[in-house]
Amino acid sequence: MNSVSRYRFRRIRQTMVGFADGWNQIGVQTAFYATTVRSIGDAVARYRAETLRLIASMSLGSGALAVIGGTLVIVGFLTLSAGALVAVQGYTLLTGIGTEALTGFVSAYLNVRIIAPLVSGIGMAATIGAGATAQMGAMRINEEIDALEVMGIRSIAYLASTRLLAGVLVVGPLYAVGVLMAFLAARFGTTYIYGQSTGVYDHYFYTFLNPTDLLWSFFSAIMMAIVVMLVHTYYGFTATGGPAGVGEAVGRAVRTSLIAVVLVTLMISLSVYGQAGTFHLSG
Repeated sequence: MNSVSRYRFRRIRQTMVGFADGWNQIGVQTAFYATTVRSIGDAVARYRAETLRLIASMSLGSGALAVIGGTLVIVGFLTLSAGALVAVQGYTLLTGIGTEALTGFVSAYLNVRIIAPLVSGIGMAATIGAGATAQMGAMRINEEIDALEVMGIRSIAYLASTRLLAGVLVVGPLYAVGVLMAFLAARFGTTYIYGQSTGVYDHYFYTFLNPTDLLWSFFSAIMMAIVVMLVHTYYGFTATGGPAGVGEAVGRAVRTSLIAVVLVTLMISLSVYGQAGTFHLSG
């Protein structure tokens, strides 16, 4: 076998090994996610105090973050900004074709189906998720997770399942605040900034606001919270390499969860609405 053939064989072998390692990594992550979900019962039965502490920390924050209201204010501000953009862009574009009265329809349609779930998911990934990865990563490199296992505490149930449960419980009120802020920002911008009649705006807004879409929107937010917490707890639980490794784990977790949030929104939108949604241009 000449040198060129040996080089090609080595490259093919390295590619196959890398491919196998990638599949093994997917299997490890899937096993961790399954164990985390399966251990929720243990988190409820054994670690209720930790779950309640995490709920308070995720919603209102801790330390300096609690001064401004924590994740609640951050998600509310993000959706507030998105709702204001709906008012600005929607009213301006519709005015160009003489249908500015339909700005209320744009708010009821886009905020519920796309903007509020997606922005809330991004906010959860950047706040709750990143915080969970950093906390668990610091515990891993300080050997605190090993100490928990030595003491007989189920580390995945205590650290990952409690955070997953807390994230799911917190996302409901957080998302309700986010949707309300998006609605209020769009209404305020359209009626008070651009001067549209509140009666016209409210008529088209309530005409096209479908309660079923709101329920699907909340379901989408809950699914995002599950995916975000699973991804971030895994990367925090398996962090290596000291403080620098924790930073790398947070970066990888945020990138992965942002992609997952977009995919969840896409999959739910395709499965629920597809080619025949619940929208009917009438009223």
